[in-house]
Amino acid sequence: MAVLHVDHYAYSGEGEGGTPLLLIHGWGMHGGMWESVAKQLARNFDVYAADLPGHGYSKTGKKDEPVSPLTLDAIVDRLSVQFDGPLNVCGWSLGGQVALRWALRHPQQVERLVLVASTPCFVRLDDWRFALSVEILEEFAVNLQQNYAQTLKRFLSLQMRGSEQEREVLALLRDDLFSRGEPDLGALQSGLNILRDSDLRGVLPEVGQPVLVLAGERDTLIPHQATKYFAERLANGRLATIKGAAHAPFLSHPDEFGGLMLEFMRAGKA
Repeated sequence: MAVLHVDHYAYSGEGEGGTPLLLIHGWGMHGGMWESVAKQLARNFDVYAADLPGHGYSKTGKKDEPVSPLTLDAIVDRLSVQFDGPLNVCGWSLGGQVALRWALRHPQQVERLVLVASTPCFVRLDDWRFALSVEILEEFAVNLQQNYAQTLKRFLSLQMRGSEQEREVLALLRDDLFSRGEPDLGALQSGLNILRDSDLRGVLPEVGQPVLVLAGERDTLIPHQATKYFAERLANGRLATIKGAAHAPFLSHPDEFGGLMLEFMRAGKA
C-alpha cells in the first residue's frame, strides 16, 4: 500500500507558526488544488496538503493494481498515521466529512476544524431535504465506468455554477485536474459511496473542537440550510459565508477565505 503524498508549505513568517494546518481536498481532486491558498496561509502557519488514497501522487504506482474500496474511517486512519503531533484540519466538500470524522475518531490529534463547502449528509433523505438527490450520484457512478474524465469535468462545472468568477475558476480547475496523473477509478467509486452513504448528523453534538463552517453564498451543491444546520448542531461551531462564492471559495475568493481562516485560527490564542 502506497504512503500518502503530502505537500508541505513551510511557515515563512517570523516567530512560531503554531499548530500545523492540514488541507484535505474534495472528491476526484488532489492536494495541488490548494497550492495558491496554501502558500498564502504559510505566512502564518506550517501548512500541509494531502493527496487522498488513489488521488494525485497517492497511488500504488502500479497501473494494474487498483486501490481497494475505502471507507471514511479507513481514509481517516491512513491520514492520521502520517502525523505525530496535533493538527488543525481543513476539509473541502468530501474532505470536510473526512476532517469531521477524524476529529471524532482521533480527538486528541485535532485541535480545530474548518469545514469548507461541506455537509453532514450529501444526499436527500425523507428527513433531510437540503441535499442532492441520490439519483445524481448514481448517475455519476454509472458515467464513471463509461468516461470518468468527462464525469469529473462535469462535476467541476456543477461546483463552479453561480460563482462570480465561474469561468476563470472552472478553467483553472480543469487545467489542474490531471496535473498529478489520473485518479484511480476504485478510489473515485469509493468516494461516491461515501458521499451517498455517510450521514454524520447524529454525531455532530459529539464534536468538541472549535469548528468553522465556511460556505459559499452561491453554492448550488450544498444549500445554505445544510451549512446552517451543520454549524448549529456543533457544540463549538460557527458559520461564515463568502458572498459571491460557489463551491470552491478558496479558489474564487482567496483573500476572504484566508482572512476568515486566520481569524478563526487565532481566536483561541491569547
